[in-house]
Amino acid sequence: MRQEDLPREGIHLDHVKMYWKQFAFQVKEDGMETFYNALIKRDPVLKNDEILELTVDNLVQYNYIQTHLLTFKEFMRKQLQNFYLDIVLVQASADEEEIKFLTGKDKFAALARKNPNLHTLKNRFNLDIEY
Repeated sequence: MRQEDLPREGIHLDHVKMYWKQFAFQVKEDGMETFYNALIKRDPVLKNDEILELTVDNLVQYNYIQTHLLTFKEFMRKQLQNFYLDIVLVQASADEEEIKFLTGKDKFAALARKNPNLHTLKNRFNLDIEY
């Protein structure tokens, strides 16, 4: 079959997310926890009509998933009925990585930096964050 004869349906993000999660649970059952964690940590990003972006945390995840990417692409192409679909890997920037909190106070401080109104609520309701 020629490339031009292959299906090329429009891609809807809702369908992408559904099949993305379906594949994630499939790889989890196959024992590929690294791939599973990368797929469920962030939602897929539709870069344009036919390119999906998968953001990974580090080079280890990137290299591991790169070896299994063709299987993932084939699955998504078949499910979405678009054989022109491509999936690209992108490594997360350092400031995007998840912050590990040691205490409730640390977590509150980080959240309050994003939303200063939390200080107002804490003071108004005399809330204790020292847990």
